[in-house]
Amino acid sequence: MIEFDPTRPKWSQIADVLRARITSGEYQPRTLISEVQLEEEFGVARTTVRKATAALREEGLITTTPGMGSFVADQPPQRDRPVD
Repeated sequence: MIEFDPTRPKWSQIADVLRARITSGEYQPRTLISEVQLEEEFGVARTTVRKATAALREEGLITTTPGMGSFVADQPPQRDRPVD
């Protein structure tokens, strides 16, 4: 479990952790993002986990299939890089 910053919403901090895991390659494409496991890992309610996954879905980092779950996207969107 992480130590949450009381000045930021928990769902936002969880989304940050998951985003880092995806962009670092720790979570490979098509990896299942289990709500139950995240609830246990972070000690939060499912609603909080769902807000975090909704944010990542809006960014294109994960996809959700009804009845199957949320998975890391095959090709996460490319971030804009600064021009040299």
